[in-house]
Amino acid sequence: MAKSYKELMNDITTFVLDVDGVLTDGTVHVSPTGEMLREMHIRDGFAMKAALESGYNVCIISGGSNEGVRIRLRNLGITDIYLGSPDKVETFKEYCDIYGIQPDQVLYMGDDIPDYHVMQKVGLPTCPQDASPEIKAISTYISHKNGGKGAVRDVIEQVMKVQGKWHTYYNGKHD
Repeated sequence: MAKSYKELMNDITTFVLDVDGVLTDGTVHVSPTGEMLREMHIRDGFAMKAALESGYNVCIISGGSNEGVRIRLRNLGITDIYLGSPDKVETFKEYCDIYGIQPDQVLYMGDDIPDYHVMQKVGLPTCPQDASPEIKAISTYISHKNGGKGAVRDVIEQVMKVQGKWHTYYNGKHD
């Protein structure tokens, strides 16, 4: 019998996230100079920082490349940021090899076809509510939140609660 997504959350040590459509709502605002601007939800940022400070690994793998995104993620303390990745599966394998992470310890959140193959390699494939049908079909958990609107907070908070780390985090030094 297959484990439920809540049972799978017990094994998660690592969050791997896409950017566009996951950390953002997928909208790109193009300035007159050609700069592409994205919006990120502050609660997703809080959850990623909480995960890092609680000992989880957080990795970003995106086909897109935007220096503003990199700066935002670094300001949250994320150091494993792979932007402009032409092959997410290869990037994922390299990341796991570097840190000795087993794929079944990984929660991956993606939203569209470029995430499809890497999501088949992880222990807990997840997606936002507004993900493409193909991604929803292979996701063990579909957030009730849309991309860029708290989906990342949703999955991180759930994992931390299942593992007893969420309340410890916010009842500790992080008021």
